[in-house]
Amino acid sequence: MGSARLYAAVVSGGFRRYATYRAATAAGVFTNTVFGLILVYTYMALWDVKPHLGGYDQAQAVTFVWLGQALFATLAIQGGGFEVELIERIRDGGVAIDLYRPVDLQLWWLANDLGRAVFQLLGRGVVPFVFGWFFFPTALPGDPAVWSAFAVAVALAMVVSFAIRYLVALSAFWLLDGTGALQVLMVTGVFCSGMTLPLNAFPGPLGDVVRALPWAAQLQMPADLLMGEADPLPVFAFQAVWALVLLGTGRLLQSAATRRVVVQGG
Repeated sequence: MGSARLYAAVVSGGFRRYATYRAATAAGVFTNTVFGLILVYTYMALWDVKPHLGGYDQAQAVTFVWLGQALFATLAIQGGGFEVELIERIRDGGVAIDLYRPVDLQLWWLANDLGRAVFQLLGRGVVPFVFGWFFFPTALPGDPAVWSAFAVAVALAMVVSFAIRYLVALSAFWLLDGTGALQVLMVTGVFCSGMTLPLNAFPGPLGDVVRALPWAAQLQMPADLLMGEADPLPVFAFQAVWALVLLGTGRLLQSAATRRVVVQGG
């Protein structure tokens, strides 16, 4: 019970921490809205030429754009979340202190990142999404049950996103400089999540591969669920399996890294 309260406090602390960056949040809202407009008009032109590309009609394609802008910072799709700080702590040795604290390193950072993600969803994601809904044709459901299932999918997407970035951060134990890993995260996050183009529109074997990768759990799966293109249970199962696989891998790497710190530190 005490541990639950501790991690709940960490979630709350992560939320409050990002809530203090009001100017950055306002700038982020503006940026996401502008990029959303650019993508929407690009998508509308593309869907005029290729109607039902990837199984979406134009309204669904527009909805996908604004959903992507709502979840871009929420899921730190290009990175820029806790992983930057953790990599720096690994590089300067501060992580050794973290490992001696009476909390689990992975769970502490997960709780912290969930607080960040919830704030980014509410503070930076809602406004662009509502803007898109108000000014463009969208394909949003009227059934509250679908919205509830979508909320669960977004929560699972947050966990998958954290698990991917935690692995990237832990790579700094061996790479010593995490710059390259962060750049790879940026590229794969944008391409494999569907931020540039819905994964359903990727052709042939390439489409099969990207839709099976964990990045599909971040945007593509929740989007399909919201727009009635997928059932909740298969979406939840896909996300949960990837979350467990990635978190388990992170746990193994964390254990190996802990032994590495002990050996190096004597």
